[in-house]
Amino acid sequence: MSTPPEHGDDPAAVTHGGPLTPLPAPNPSGGADPFALPFWKQRGWRLAAGFLAVALVFSLFSLATRSTGAPLLETASAAGPLTQGAVDSTGRPTGCATDDGDRATPEAAPADTRWRTLGGTRVPVSATAGPTQRTGPVLWCFAHTAMGAVLAAHVVPAQMTSSNWREVTRDQVVAGFGRDLFVSQRGSLSDARLRTRENGSYAGFLVAEYSAGAATVDVLIKSPDGPYFSTSVRLLWSGGDWKVRPANDGGLHTELTSAGGTDGYVLWKV
Repeated sequence: MSTPPEHGDDPAAVTHGGPLTPLPAPNPSGGADPFALPFWKQRGWRLAAGFLAVALVFSLFSLATRSTGAPLLETASAAGPLTQGAVDSTGRPTGCATDDGDRATPEAAPADTRWRTLGGTRVPVSATAGPTQRTGPVLWCFAHTAMGAVLAAHVVPAQMTSSNWREVTRDQVVAGFGRDLFVSQRGSLSDARLRTRENGSYAGFLVAEYSAGAATVDVLIKSPDGPYFSTSVRLLWSGGDWKVRPANDGGLHTELTSAGGTDGYVLWKV
């Protein structure tokens, strides 16, 4: 079943900045699975998680180059909260403050986890681990912790199927050849093409690697038919926040692989 749209969830409708805490919990009376996410098909698999749509579609194309004619990201939009250079005495962007005391590998989801729809995708958010700030469509200010990296690994890619993907990419994807290639590839696809009506669900996560400067998060996904799949998202602490670090082929995450089950993962709880 499809997740009904919720008023105010579309990032395109967000036109102002300010704190995001606390984020509202999903309406339990709606009867919808709070984990419900669109999915895309890759090599015959029926896969979950709408944020995967962009990279999975890219697998159907030959690798693009910078000469494809897509506009450069830097000239496509003005500076955002993580690119405008304004920082406070802690080195964080102005207005961003989080409790970064616990950098241990998380063994459970945050107690204050809530779910929010971004670009048609249900993602977890937390008042303590982030994102705690919103500027236009950009949800930012993640805790400088392993849990902050986990949430960024869910929130940032989730918005790449929305019409605001350029703004999000500008502020929350590490600059370089990989980002340029991602922009070129994503720019060749229509927003409507990346959306489906099928639902899957985020099932859990695993922090594969973590340091103060970088992290790799494995995301566990449950398909509508039951099998589990996993993918990895690399992140870099850059400009005072977590950003997704793309691969040289433009992918924001690795190719999906069969997970076989939930063993070893921290599970999201409804």
